[in-house]
Amino acid sequence: MEKVNICFLTLWIIWGKIFATFSTDPEATTGVFVNTTVTASPLPTTAEWITDYTDIVSKFSLRTADTPDDDMCYMVPGRTETIKDCEFNSETQTFIVIHGWTVTGMFESWVPKLVSALYEREPSANVIVVDWLTRANQHYPTSAAYTKLVGRDVAKFVTWLQAEMQLPWERIHLLGYSLGAHVAGIAGDLTDHKISRITGLDPAGPTFEHADDQSTLSRDDAQFVDVLHTNTRGSPDRSIGIQRPVGHIDIYPNGGAFQPGCDIQNTLMGIALEGIKGLQNMDQLVKCSHERSIHLFIDSLLHTQQQSMAYRCNSKDAFNKGLCLSCRKNRCNKLGYNINKVRSTRSTKMYLKTREMMPYKVFHYQVKVHFFSSNPMSFTEQPVKVSLYGTHGEKEDISIVLPTLNSNSTLSFLITTDVDIGDLMIVKLRWEKDSIISWSSWWGSSQFYIRKLRIKAGETQSKVIFSVKDGEFADLVRGGEDAVFVKSKEDRSSRKERLMHRLKTKGSHFGQNDA
Repeated sequence: MEKVNICFLTLWIIWGKIFATFSTDPEATTGVFVNTTVTASPLPTTAEWITDYTDIVSKFSLRTADTPDDDMCYMVPGRTETIKDCEFNSETQTFIVIHGWTVTGMFESWVPKLVSALYEREPSANVIVVDWLTRANQHYPTSAAYTKLVGRDVAKFVTWLQAEMQLPWERIHLLGYSLGAHVAGIAGDLTDHKISRITGLDPAGPTFEHADDQSTLSRDDAQFVDVLHTNTRGSPDRSIGIQRPVGHIDIYPNGGAFQPGCDIQNTLMGIALEGIKGLQNMDQLVKCSHERSIHLFIDSLLHTQQQSMAYRCNSKDAFNKGLCLSCRKNRCNKLGYNINKVRSTRSTKMYLKTREMMPYKVFHYQVKVHFFSSNPMSFTEQPVKVSLYGTHGEKEDISIVLPTLNSNSTLSFLITTDVDIGDLMIVKLRWEKDSIISWSSWWGSSQFYIRKLRIKAGETQSKVIFSVKDGEFADLVRGGEDAVFVKSKEDRSSRKERLMHRLKTKGSHFGQNDA
């Protein structure tokens, strides 16, 4: 317990260092003040600025699949021979990876992991890592202000490289993490031709939440901008990741605020068990959800047969009720590298659930059920366990909490499983006893009746009605036995939707849009 207390103290110190940067002396932050918003730099007055390489501070390393963790060869704007020296391949895809703010002044461990994954997926590609560590290793507001200058560096580099090699703009893909996402956006805004794609990996929130489009990543910075939001907990402009949508498609895994496996209690205990060595990893508590955006993208590169699906929805509450599992009219999409490039007139917000480790994919199901009872009853926060049995496998005792459980009412809720059970054949429901004794337990029965279940599978788009296995009604009793339901019939439109969805996801429609 003493070790855990030490960990808590260290955590608060780390958080203090991070957020103390918002209250530093204004003169020490190059014009960025407490809780101020990043604003646009004056636009260049001449066209020659983009070919002036004398003020570039950032470095550009073409890393290889053999040495993804080392900068062995730098490409220097203005020096054409460095392109040849680094064996740049102009006939293939070019990825430019841009890191974010750093406390240590060194590249974080995710950089070589992403480089390796990109080469695993595209062996002949060019993977270039932008090094702006000297500017990123400052007080946060100072580094945030530097994103404008770094964005100019990247814009100059991309424009130079494209002109020297006649590189098709369609083959340029920027991937920016945290502050690096805004660097990518600024660079895309400054190039005289739109970059093909920018992927924002949890773009930084503080000082950017209310900033203008010229100072942040925005949908106008590339032909297609996709964004993953994984750490939006907190008030606007104080959350580590930006909360508002800034791309053509903005995906919020697990609601976007917090990611599975990043809870403080479990992480603290693991760190405490490592003693002094564990204290060196305290920053994982701060960046676990933030960095999950990178690992979700890596997952999409490596696990091509286990692609996570996201679903368009107006809110995470509606998604958690299972109301948004439709794939009609581009309402669903793949997360990460294989995303279908749908450009709508406004940002599209999408949601999905994931598990806590790679591969992150889970299967989504909407369960819709009507509860009957002979006497009026009303409950809140009720624990229920659901078991699914299919043609390929099974998943038992999936725990959920129903926010309300009322007589003669219809309830819709979302459940997920990391097991591919195939076509769903049997469903079991069990109403657990909660830890708080309800007054209704002292009189009358805590019993509902259910005639059927309606279940929609997000990944296959099937809609199936499940009937009671024995009799007309199933009894759902608190603390009682399972209520068992078996597949009855498929929705009339379900077969067509399943076939269209399979063609879209397994056929050429997605593959031709890969970037």
